Amino acid sequence: MSVSDQSPEESGAAGSPEPGVAGTSPVSRAAEGSPPGPGSAASLGAGQEAPRASARSSAEVPSQGSGPEAPAVPEKPAYLQGPRPSPDPWQRRAQQRPPGVLDGLRPSPPPAVRAATLWSVLATGLLSALLLGDGLGANLLLVALPAALAAFFAAEAAGRRLRPWTAVWSVGGLALLAVPVLRDAGWPVFLAVVSALALGSLALHGSRSWPGVLLGSLGLFPSAGAGLRWGWRGVRDRVDDSRGRVRTVVRSAAVAVVLLVVFGALFASADAAFADLLGGLAPDVSVGGSPWRVLLFALGLVGALAAAHSAAAPVRWDGITVRPGRARGRMEWALPLVVLNLLFAAFIALQLVVLLGGYDKVLEETGLTPAAYARQGFWQLLWATVLTLLVIALALRWAPRDGARDRTLVRGVLGVLCVLTLVVVASALRRMDLYVDAFGLTRLRISVAAVELWLGVVLVLILLAGVFGARMLPRAVAVSAAAGVLAFGLISPDGLIAEQNVQRYRSDKRIDIGYLQGLSADAVPALDTLPEPLRSCALEDIRRTLFTSDAPWYATSLGEARARDILAKRARQDRGSECYALDRREGERDVDVETDTYDPY
Repeated sequence: MSVSDQSPEESGAAGSPEPGVAGTSPVSRAAEGSPPGPGSAASLGAGQEAPRASARSSAEVPSQGSGPEAPAVPEKPAYLQGPRPSPDPWQRRAQQRPPGVLDGLRPSPPPAVRAATLWSVLATGLLSALLLGDGLGANLLLVALPAALAAFFAAEAAGRRLRPWTAVWSVGGLALLAVPVLRDAGWPVFLAVVSALALGSLALHGSRSWPGVLLGSLGLFPSAGAGLRWGWRGVRDRVDDSRGRVRTVVRSAAVAVVLLVVFGALFASADAAFADLLGGLAPDVSVGGSPWRVLLFALGLVGALAAAHSAAAPVRWDGITVRPGRARGRMEWALPLVVLNLLFAAFIALQLVVLLGGYDKVLEETGLTPAAYARQGFWQLLWATVLTLLVIALALRWAPRDGARDRTLVRGVLGVLCVLTLVVVASALRRMDLYVDAFGLTRLRISVAAVELWLGVVLVLILLAGVFGARMLPRAVAVSAAAGVLAFGLISPDGLIAEQNVQRYRSDKRIDIGYLQGLSADAVPALDTLPEPLRSCALEDIRRTLFTSDAPWYATSLGEARARDILAKRARQDRGSECYALDRREGERDVDVETDTYDPY
């Protein structure tokens, strides 16, 4: 313990004469040449006084031969004194916090939070409460910008530099948030938002291995609690250091709010156009939605703090290493894969025979219709592609790796398997094309076709990794997935579904009006080209939803605004009885007319 930390009682105890030694003191012992003890006047150094409590302690404990002996007062044992209270109980709790599971993966604790980070976090929480309660649209970008600024300020304070891959993840995440701005359909918007959060987490953690990419995309969740504690310490320290400035800011903000409310109300009552402008720009804050907005404020605050904390002290998920399995012998490893390659080759040869002219013969022998043949094959081929990727992963884990010959064997066998699987992917997509021609395009069909196409891209990346090395493979797969989600949202899947079904109606006069009624506003441009009464029946539910919605501008997508403009140009026509007859008409539903069975997909 340093001298400055000693209390007067402790200093007096250190400077009192030893019991049983009459008339001696630490000063006299130092003069006689004895080494100074801790707490003596000599040990304090030049220019420092011995604590005055030592004199008082000497007077309380009389030396031998200096009068009647006073009864000795026993000191309180140390084990009964208890711990000394810390001047900062918050700091004491922080120091005594047991190490967490992720502490070993964090290279260093984050520095003190900056004021710019705290203000950005507060802006994120406020924008979340004010904007996100009305729906999704441009407001997600408005909320993401201050959260990104908070992460940037925290990373700058920690000395982190912008790296190329960090820029790739950041730009990709912001680009994915453009999908809610453009599209009204909820399912591609959901995929885009989830992918944007995953890319933002990868930008904060900077992962490159398979565990890093897979766990780094979920890295904001472990930082939620640590970010809250980090932000609370920063707020508490600033309030203790600058109480006057905090009061000044609060007073200034209160005065500004009062002035805006008073003069804004006066100008709105004076001019109807200005009132409409304020009503469109200002968020709708109602008392009934207050609990929901409080929850959104908390989510925005916690999310921004987690992002800033991850930027300042990222979890290095790359520190988790997956050891390769025990290497197998060449024959033990290669024989099952060679047999699998032969099976794939036999299947592909049969597909080529069917493609070159035996299609009708196969249908005749199996007794299946073209639609049933396509439906029966696509799902099996999709699962075959997924299982092939699993087989490749396990084969790489147990592959022989003794030398160049083993590496050549692994690349040759797995390369052939990837090429054959690509042909299976092409066959599955051809089956889906036949399937759509027979039954029409739906959300499920376009989704699984997009997944099959992405699996083919992954196989191509694996082939390239076998040639150029697998160091970039995890990040390349993540980029391909994000790019696929972005492209899926930009092509407007609901609009594509409506367009394909309209073209199918023009060719064979078959259309499923009941299914098209459940599409989003993105389908309005294509459905608007249908003849009456199909047009009015297909658009009735969408029209009702659009013109009864009072979502503000920041929660309205461009697809929704475009659909509202198209529908406003034509007057509504009541076709209730005709629409009911269309729904009941045989052949209008998605039915295979040859088997008269409903297709669940």
